[in-house]
Order: sequence, then structure tokens, then C-alpha cells
Amino acid sequence: MLITPGKLLAQINSPKDLKKLDQVQLVQVCEELRQFIVDNVSVYGGHFGASLGVVELTVALHYVFNTPHDQLVWDVGHQAYGHKILTGRKDAFHTNRMYKGLSGFPKRKESEYDTFGVGHSSTSVSAALGMAVASKYQGLHEKQHIAVIGDGALTGGMAFEGLNHAGVSDTNLLIILNDNCMSIDPNVGALKDYLTDITTSRTYNRLKDDVWKLLGKLSTFGKNAQEIVSKVENGIKSTLLSQSNLFEALNLRYFGPVDGHDVDHLVAILNDLKAIKGPKILHCVTVKGKGYGPAEKGNATTWHAPGTFDKITGEIHKKVYEKPQAPKYQDVFGHTLVELARQNEKIVGITPAMPSGSSMNIMMKEMPERAFDVGIAEQHAVTFSAGLATQGLIPFCNIYSSFMQRAYDQVVHDVCIQNLPVNFCLDRAGFAGADGPTHHGAYDIAYFRCIPNIIVAAPMNEQELRNLMFTAQLPRTEQAFSIRYPRGQGVMPNWRTPFEKIEIGKGRLIEDGDDIAILSFGHIGNYVVDACEVLRKKGISAAHFDLRFAKPLDAGLLHDVFTRFSKVITVEDGCIQGGVGSAVLEFMADNQYTAQVKRLGIPDRIVEHGEQLELHQECGMDSEGIIIAVQALLEVPITSVRRNIALKNI
Repeated sequence: MLITPGKLLAQINSPKDLKKLDQVQLVQVCEELRQFIVDNVSVYGGHFGASLGVVELTVALHYVFNTPHDQLVWDVGHQAYGHKILTGRKDAFHTNRMYKGLSGFPKRKESEYDTFGVGHSSTSVSAALGMAVASKYQGLHEKQHIAVIGDGALTGGMAFEGLNHAGVSDTNLLIILNDNCMSIDPNVGALKDYLTDITTSRTYNRLKDDVWKLLGKLSTFGKNAQEIVSKVENGIKSTLLSQSNLFEALNLRYFGPVDGHDVDHLVAILNDLKAIKGPKILHCVTVKGKGYGPAEKGNATTWHAPGTFDKITGEIHKKVYEKPQAPKYQDVFGHTLVELARQNEKIVGITPAMPSGSSMNIMMKEMPERAFDVGIAEQHAVTFSAGLATQGLIPFCNIYSSFMQRAYDQVVHDVCIQNLPVNFCLDRAGFAGADGPTHHGAYDIAYFRCIPNIIVAAPMNEQELRNLMFTAQLPRTEQAFSIRYPRGQGVMPNWRTPFEKIEIGKGRLIEDGDDIAILSFGHIGNYVVDACEVLRKKGISAAHFDLRFAKPLDAGLLHDVFTRFSKVITVEDGCIQGGVGSAVLEFMADNQYTAQVKRLGIPDRIVEHGEQLELHQECGMDSEGIIIAVQALLEVPITSVRRNIALKNI
């Protein structure tokens, strides 16, 4: 179902079309753009509240600045739907986040208006500053560079590094702080309180009204505008000596706070700021979900990415199942952590700004003094966990696999070199689905396996996750412990099983066979179960081993495999290069075994977005792909395999 845009929006296929409109028409454009986003997301799903919150800002930016010549960088990109719609992707917007469709985030190869690919937070200031310095070097002194960053993303350490450099750069850089007190969950920390103080300060707000009345007249001052701005700024600083400004301290001219939903005022402000040289910051106060009642007044976390919903009533559509369903792995983690923490007072939980996504919020609600949301600060989360471990506590640090990439040095330097017993639970391991390559957890097996003093494990189901977590909290004085699991549902509706200790480095035999051995690592092994069932009906006897551990490997299991089988397949939902398949090949070579080994996993290329099953099929690591690989290795005719194999375990 294609969504029909409003009268004015229908005429806009690029910012050039937007600029043809009279400024008085921008309010209607904003209304139509907001409605178009509501109409599309309610039917097709996607990120919601963030894009509604910046509709006026998006329209004003493209109306005032000469994009794409002027470089506009969005932080994270959850809020860039309006940007995509205004920059030539309106007719294809219904394919957003779908397999082979538009990306849910800004993407350089998708549009010249997407100046920088994003998906992780806190990168915009550094990227835009790099662009600004390049323009200065090339003599493009009138070219503008704008970074739009949320107050949640501003808690990331990289954002402060960029701000610190920007203040001494003397470049044409405008940083727009989109302040809505939210990232995905409510923001935490001292910065949130600081920004709240600014937005509620009577002194600031009284003075900013006077400042903006003056700045609104800047165009009449011509060459004297810069001198006037300097005098105004000095006056503010003199008046507010008792109230310091973080941004001014970093040598960034601070303007605001301003209403981020007044498009006329934003246009006037942005036009004035274009005339002010040097690095500066505009503080815009916005509301997530603005203009759509249920999202604006409801739970902002729920409306971050609500799925499909009834746009009239605001009722979020939920799937109805005829029989009990397996839980999400994240919920198994959250409930199991609380269950273990009730038994072990040394357990503490840490998450970098993802309490809902990781289900750490379950522990935060029941044991608030033992669970910590540290904000968008993965590096800090890891080193903070290391500090906790030095004092005898048992930290469970839950970070999405793709976000853990941001804290790799801390894992090496602060945890593993010191041989500290920190437990890492890596959610969203493997393909993340519609969020695409910025969120795929493709590399953690490879990048953890090469570090000394760390255990690398993955459960095949919920019972295994519980047992690995139970094992990880048992007394030990050294070695980090990594447990990876995927986004989405598990396979066991009745998952609350008794805890059992798992021997570190010990795999298990799922099904024995004679013709070929299939070694799986993690949840992806459930595809192997289905594949073995089909192969059995075809007269092929396949043995299935669940490795459980990529490090240390189960040497006894592998000796058995290579003694009995000359043909072996490994299956993992991580990168093939350096992954568990590579570990198996290393074992084979070190022990002078000879066998034909086929590795299945994420190939050495960027895999785009789509449903997890679609991506598994694309990479040949679903049940059918495994069957085809077995037939090829055994040199038997590859028969047609129906795509509707009963994937009851996936």
C-alpha cells in the first residue's frame, strides 16, 4: 500500500523544490511531512518518535542551507526519516528497512544528501569537523557544515573529543544539539541535569529572548554583524559569571535554548547563524513523538520503534499466537540475571544506555542499587566493570555485539591484560535484521577469540544461556567470560529450567551420524537440527556437534570429529574470517589432521539489512543452505529443497 503525500509534500523531490516555497508555507509542509511519516511507519514499522521530533528542524535546515553542497550530518540517524523524504526518497520510503529497500539510517551510497553513514551514536561532531577542516584547507570558506546530535548521543565520549577539537578549529561548523531528554531510554547522568538547568534557567531564558530579538535584525547590520555578536556574547558572559557554560568553556559560541518546533523562528535563527563564522552550537529543545498524541504523551521508549500500529487509536499491533511462544533471548538474560542476583549478592549489572533493549531494566527495577545505566558510553561501561571486579564484585556487562566494537581497547587493556573476571553478555550477536550492517554483530567471535584471558561462549537455546550465566557467576579469580546471543526469540517456551554448571570448554553431541560432521556455534545450531532431519530422510547420516565454546575449544570433541570424519562443516552467525570455523581449521592443522572442511557464516563483505531469515538465506547459512553444503561436500546430487522447511526451532 503506497501512502499518498500531502499537496505541498507531493511537489517536493529535493531541497531545491522546498526552497521554491514561501516561508509561510513551511508550517503546512511540516504538518504534511509529519503525517506522511505517521502514515508510513504505522503500516510498515520503523523508528518513529525521533523523526517526529525533528520535523521542523529538518525542514528549516534544508530550506536555509544549500544541501548537499553544505554538509549535513545526522548523529545515529534514527531521526533522519524526514531528511530522506525531502531528499528524493519519498516514493521509495515505503521500502524503508525492508530487504533490498532503503536503509533505516543515512547511507552515503544511497544518496548524495547522506554525507556520512551512521547507526552508532556520537560520531557527527567529529565527522562534520573533518569535513569543515577539509573545506577550509581547500579554500571553500563559505561552505557550511552542520552536525545534528541528540542530548543522549552527547553523553558518548567521542562527542566530547569532537567538541574539544572543534573549539580550537576556527572552522565553519554548526553543532545543533537536539535536546529531548531521551535516547532510546531516558537519559541519565550529570549532563542531562546540566542541560535541564540551562533550559529552565530564568536568567538564560530572559537573556536569550533579548539576544534573539537582536540577532533577528542582524541582516540590517551588514559588516558590523560580527562585532555586534561579540558584544552580545561578552555581555552574556559578564552577566552569567556565576553560571558557567560548558560549551563556552570549550570555545564554542552557544546560542539557545530555542523552541525546536517553531519552524519560522528556526529559519530566522539559522539564516543568522550562517553569517557568524567559526564553530558554534545551537541548543534546540524538542519533544520526541511531537505532533502524534500517543507518542508525544506516551512512553517514549515504546514509541522509539513501536512496530506497526493503528494511527487513529495509537494501538500498537501485537502478534496473536495459538500456542505458547519462546521468549526473547534478552528477556531470558534479564530474568535470569535477577534470579542469580537474588542468590549471589556480589552480582551487579551494567548497560550503556540500553536498559530496555537488553532487559537490564528488570534488575534496575528490582535492585536499583545493583544495576547501572551508564549512558551511551561503552568504553566507560567496560572499564567501570573492570573496577567493580577488582573489588570482588561479579559484573555482568551487557552490550550489543556491534556496540562492543567501540570498547575493544578497554576489553584488552583494562580487562584481559589484568586478567579480571568480568562477564560480557553480547546481545544482538549475528544479524540484527532491519537495522542493517551498522548493527549486525558480525565480528565479536573473531575479535574476542584472539585476546588472551577470555572465554568465548554462545548458547544454542535458552537453557544453555541460563547455564552459561550460572557458570559465569561461580567463583573464579581470573579470565573474562563472553556470552553471545542473537536478537529475537529463542526456541524453548518452557525455558525456566534448573541451573546446571557447564564445564568450561566442553561441547556436546546433539545427534550422532556416520557420513559427515556438522559443528555449530550458538543459536544458529537450530538450523542444523532441522537440516539433519531433512538429510536423514534423504539417506544422509549427519552428526551434529554443538561446540558451545569458541575459546577454549573442546579438544576431545574435535579429536573425535577428525578421527571419525573426513568431511566437516562449521556453522556460525559471525564472520567467517577469524571465527569459530577458523579456530577449527587451526586445530586441524596444529594436530596434523586431514579433512575437507566447509565453513558457513557471514561472508567477507558488508551484508545489508533485511529480516534475519532473509539474510541467513542470502549467506547460505539457513537450513536449506546447510543441506546444500552437505550435498556438495558429499558429492551427491543437489536436489531442490523447499524454502518452507519447518523452521520450528528458529
